[in-house]
Amino acid sequence: MCMDLGTIGVFSFRLRSSLQITMTDSKQELAHKPIGPLLRKYSAPPMVALFVHALYNVMDSIFVGQGPGTLALAALAICFPIQMTIMAAGMGMGVGTASVVSRALGARDQRLAERAAGTSFTVTGVIALLVNVLGLMFLEPLLELFGATESVLPYAKDYLSIVLYGSVFVGIAVSSSNVARAEGSVRIAMAIMILGAMVNLILDPIFIFGLDMGIRGAAIATVIANMCSFTCYCAYFIFGKSMLKITRRDLIPDINVLPEVLKIGSVSFLSMVAGNLMAIPINGVIGAYGQDVHFAIMGIINRSMMFFFMPIYGLVQGLQPIIGFNYGAQDYKRVIKAVRKATLYASVLSALAFCLLMVAAESVLGIFSSDAELIGEGASIMRIVILVMPFVGVQMVGGSLFLALGKARPGFILTLSRQVFLLLPLVFILPRFFGLEGLWAAFPLADTVAFLMTATWVRFEMRALGRRSQASMELKEGRAT
Repeated sequence: MCMDLGTIGVFSFRLRSSLQITMTDSKQELAHKPIGPLLRKYSAPPMVALFVHALYNVMDSIFVGQGPGTLALAALAICFPIQMTIMAAGMGMGVGTASVVSRALGARDQRLAERAAGTSFTVTGVIALLVNVLGLMFLEPLLELFGATESVLPYAKDYLSIVLYGSVFVGIAVSSSNVARAEGSVRIAMAIMILGAMVNLILDPIFIFGLDMGIRGAAIATVIANMCSFTCYCAYFIFGKSMLKITRRDLIPDINVLPEVLKIGSVSFLSMVAGNLMAIPINGVIGAYGQDVHFAIMGIINRSMMFFFMPIYGLVQGLQPIIGFNYGAQDYKRVIKAVRKATLYASVLSALAFCLLMVAAESVLGIFSSDAELIGEGASIMRIVILVMPFVGVQMVGGSLFLALGKARPGFILTLSRQVFLLLPLVFILPRFFGLEGLWAAFPLADTVAFLMTATWVRFEMRALGRRSQASMELKEGRAT
């Protein structure tokens, strides 16, 4: 294992040497390159990387569904929000740090960017370690809280007890990917994410079928893949040509930087945690009104939607450094252009995903399982859940805008509006009158209201940026005369 990880680290170092954008070129691009080509360039690598990562998640479910079976699929659905909560620590710190780093680089404050990155790595590691320890201590109650039934619990315990050991690796890797993108190294983040996903895809069938380890094999493959990604990022930031020169001094948490990172990152963290905690009432409703097959259906729908949303996630990740850098440089006109272009792209992508899932719902479910009941009932449920999918892209771009600008309050409200303020009460109320049908209907209803809120708030922010841009131009013209 040590030899394999070392080889992977060397591969990452060589790949970085051939792909890395220089510091000067990156800043020139962010400041002057036309928005359309710039957005496509910065979005394409994370799109590809996230697509491959989503493909791994889909294949992981396919291997489990075709191997251990429906109960194991249900166990993955139970464990999935817990895994995403682990990732939330790294994602929250990474998003908060990326916002600080991109704005600091735009303002030409290199030291602030480096202190923020070093602080993020250390704090993420500590949080992930605590999650690991607490998760293993309360493993069975945790799974029962998320809805594991007596028949599903053994599979869920086998899987999560192993995955938790890799929490430190996945937390720091996720945080590092955001920092790398913030400094303009989008292709490095893409290469490392693809590498981790490919390692997982290769090891999954070997452990699940070849070594007959079942769902435990899937968990071991996941941990090894996370270790590979972690090793590559360490090699990049410590030995590579990163724009940020992280020293041991930078790894000591800076109390002057940490509050800003946490202010922005907490929005992303709470959003992910809220979405994952929503699995508790949702699984509770399924447990009260449905059967084990409905856990599996919900898990497949979640993974399928994540797969089709990955291009939009990649678009948003490419958008963030463009917004942050130009906002820090007070070029508000470029910020407006970037948001408009990204909104158009996101709307097209979400509409295409909607059409595909609507038409091919049975085929998508059939990839995961041959269970006729799961496919037949799951197709109807999927078509209800995704009814407002074409408008979700606007929500994602809108939430990303405020985080990139460093505006935590609107980002917090918009990001949590769907999961907490809208979906949660609907999940509690509608099933009391309509059973499982009420649960499925809660999703498009929450999405509709969340879209209207986001569109309205973004419109006001764009107007404010327009006024700033106009004032800035008038000031420059006054100085010129």
